[in-house]
Order: sequence, then structure tokens, then C-alpha cells
Amino acid sequence: MPRFCALLSGGKDSNYALYRALRMGWEPACIVVVRPARDDSWMFHTALLEAPTLQAEAMGLSRIVAEVAVSGVKEREVEELATALERLWLERGGFDYLVVGGLASEYQRRRFEAIASKLGADVYAPAWGLDPEEYMRMLVREGFRFIVTRAAALGLDAGIVGSIVDENLVEDILRRARKYGFHPAFEGGEAETMVVDAPHYSKSLCLEGEVVGRGGLVYELVASRLWLAPKGSHSRCIKVDRRL
Repeated sequence: MPRFCALLSGGKDSNYALYRALRMGWEPACIVVVRPARDDSWMFHTALLEAPTLQAEAMGLSRIVAEVAVSGVKEREVEELATALERLWLERGGFDYLVVGGLASEYQRRRFEAIASKLGADVYAPAWGLDPEEYMRMLVREGFRFIVTRAAALGLDAGIVGSIVDENLVEDILRRARKYGFHPAFEGGEAETMVVDAPHYSKSLCLEGEVVGRGGLVYELVASRLWLAPKGSHSRCIKVDRRL
């Protein structure tokens, strides 16, 4: 049976990639949560980094989580991740695939492929190259529920931050993307997301927090509390104050 190590950021893309690997029947060797020291990392998610460990617990996989601290400095953070993965490779008895999210970032893809190649592994990125509009619809259709945790593009305002993306909101996002020209699945960093429920979760994530302005077009969700609750309760336990 193939074994894999998955990078889990808390967002929709890494969650979907991990979900697909599990659906393939592969064995998870490690789940890596990367914690950049800077908010302007070129490679890694920076919002609500408490979420991935809770998500792994909701999947029943918390025992194999490994947290990796990186500088967040361009290129140096890639080397730091590579070093950490080499150590995990030895500790966990190797793996066949490095599982990552992402649809179109050549910058990230090339670097993940270089890291995996050194380990003798392949990259598994099931969302790569998918039509972004259909991908967003598919996520919602298959039972992924996520919230926008950071918006940083014309057409995405404070009102969308902290809202659960369902069938109606996903269509609204796609309409805005066509009108304002941002990537429909946020591949260009226009927004960041956090999954609160998914088909492979046995529990849901709950959150209390507020939306704050960071200047310009940037709005971010700051959590005061993040916890797990019975599955399906996300629609009742996400409480966000948007009074800027």
C-alpha cells in the first residue's frame, strides 16, 4: 500500500488533497503543519494556524501530526521544509507521495517536486490543473464547508470574511471573480480559507472571532477561540463580529 506525507495548512486545497489520498486507500505516514515566522511567506498558509491540528484530530489522525517552524523568508523556508521532511522520512519509515494542495502555482509546484525528488517520492496534487470554477463547486457539492479567513482583493470585502462557503456563497464568489478579475479559487493569494467540515471529518470546527482591517483591501479574521464540536454543528457555532 502506498504511504504518503501530507502538508496540511487548514485551507480548502490541502484538505482536499489529503481527502483524495485517503480515498485512494493510501496509508498516512505524516501530516505536516508548517508554521512560518512571517506573514508574507511565498509558500505557506499564514492564517489561523491553530486549525490544522484540530482538523487532523477531526480526521482521527492527530497521532501523526508534525509541526515544522520555518522562517517565512523566500527560498530559505523551502530549504527548511526540505530538511524537516528528510528527518520525517527517516523517522516514519519513508513514504511514496508528498501530498499538497494547489491548482496553478508553478512556483510552489516546482519546489515541492524538487523536495519530493530528493526523497525518492512523487508529488500528489489532485487539484492541479482543474477548472477553478468547477473545483469550487465540486468542493461544496462533495461536502466541504469552509470560511474565508483573509480577503485581499478588489471585490472581496469584510462581509465575506468568516462566512461559511455554501452553494449560494460559492456562486457569489464566482460572480465576483468574473467581474473583478481575481482567481475564482484564490490561487493568487486573493484570499485564504479554513475548512470547518468535510466528508472525512468526524467532528466540526467552531470559531469565535472578529474581522479586522489590515489596511487597503485586506480584511482578516482574528479568532479568540477555536474548538471541535459534534459533526454538522459548524452552521451554529461560527460566531464572527464584523463591526470594523
